[in-house]
Amino acid sequence: MPDSLQPAVKTARFLRLSNPSPFLGLVLLTAVPLVANAAPQVQTKAMQSLVDSAINPLMKEYGIPGAIVGISMNGQQYFFPYGVSSKTTEHHVSKNTLFEIGSISKTFTATLANYAQVEGKLTLTDKVSQYLPELTGSAFDQINLINLATHTAGDLPMQVPDKVTNNAELMRYFKEWQPAYAAGTHRNYANPSIGLLGLIAAKQLGQSFPNAMEQTLFPQLGMTHSYLQVPSNKMADYAQGYNKQDQPVRLNPGVLADEAYGIKTSAVDLLRFVETNMQQHPLPSALQQAIDATHVGYFDVGMMTQEMIWEHYPYPIALDKLLTGHTQEVVFGSVPVKAIEPPQAPQPDLWINKTGSTGGFAAYVAYIPAKKLGMVLLSNKNYPVPPRVTVGYQILTGLTALPAK
Repeated sequence: MPDSLQPAVKTARFLRLSNPSPFLGLVLLTAVPLVANAAPQVQTKAMQSLVDSAINPLMKEYGIPGAIVGISMNGQQYFFPYGVSSKTTEHHVSKNTLFEIGSISKTFTATLANYAQVEGKLTLTDKVSQYLPELTGSAFDQINLINLATHTAGDLPMQVPDKVTNNAELMRYFKEWQPAYAAGTHRNYANPSIGLLGLIAAKQLGQSFPNAMEQTLFPQLGMTHSYLQVPSNKMADYAQGYNKQDQPVRLNPGVLADEAYGIKTSAVDLLRFVETNMQQHPLPSALQQAIDATHVGYFDVGMMTQEMIWEHYPYPIALDKLLTGHTQEVVFGSVPVKAIEPPQAPQPDLWINKTGSTGGFAAYVAYIPAKKLGMVLLSNKNYPVPPRVTVGYQILTGLTALPAK
């Protein structure tokens, strides 16, 4: 929504007493009709019922202490927070609670790389070794930056190997790495791939990666509550994460962590990012071009199309078809791909999504540009991807069926 439209925010909180869990029993619903006198709005109570019916069973099944759903519909925002950000403090989740978003961070890294290209600092069709001379003579003479942003560099591992503890060791590892597949022939989801792209983009912009994000990208995006390193005066907003064994955990720093999965953000900021990807906020021209460029379709993966980190499906889509793009085989395996020639220009009539996880957090973002409809789902418990996608699908498809007020 344009910045000129800044309405009063009305917050409604509801206490649900029927759930026996001490953490799931407290359900906070914050409905935010951004424009008080706008055209017909969906019924807030109907939205509440829809989101409750999807989120409450999910939280109960996986023992999720806290979660929040943010919805953008026709330029209006709604936030539905549930439960607590910490079992110890029992602070309620709010729209400003900071969550780790895991691999959704990669979409920002891809945006930064495209921003560097628009600014004339790099060319994404160039080979990696052109920007990292220490990799000359390696497999990266044949891998371009687009391959890094589309998981098609070869069979890089999911994680940076444990033996790699600094950038010098990382470069030695990359120098020695021999791919099993030629670039552009297989999709292998890999943190080292997008991490390397982030290193190059920041280098070409003359900044460290954290500075490029926190001082260049986030401010231009209007994201005022997003961090790689959460400052001390914001730690009270930082949710405590819980792993699958219900142990309290937060993200440990590591090589390429910032570039691949390190962002902590709020539902407000992440939903705004979704809206910018749907071209709903005025942005500097270079940044809008960069965001649009992340939605070019480069590879046909069969069940979906690989953009720059973002993944898209034809819309409308059945749930079972959507879930085929989130199987263990697709996430952890090597999937043959076909290059789209020429690359597919961004289209509005698509389902676009990305999942993200850390040891103690789980997140999902999905949106349908043609419907001006988007959703973020954040929680402070790690749980599987398919139920995340299923809940997101239930909410977004349910919203399309709600009557206007």
